[in-house]
Amino acid sequence: MGINSPSDIAANLQIGPTDAGMVRIFIEVEGGVDLPLDFDPEEAEEIAEELRAAAEAARAIGSTSAKPKKR
Repeated sequence: MGINSPSDIAANLQIGPTDAGMVRIFIEVEGGVDLPLDFDPEEAEEIAEELRAAAEAARAIGSTSAKPKKR
């Protein structure tokens, strides 16, 4: 499965600091799978930058695909 593969899997995402000074991304998937991912603050900032860049790219794709096609 890749980035562009559709999926019917539902999940809950939580993000927050831990008492150990890490940033945790916690993913809870239907069926009882829990996936805690801990990052140091610098790694978390890098992930945030990647998310912002992906959002900007997705916004650009969405704006070009929403325009009516010229005939």
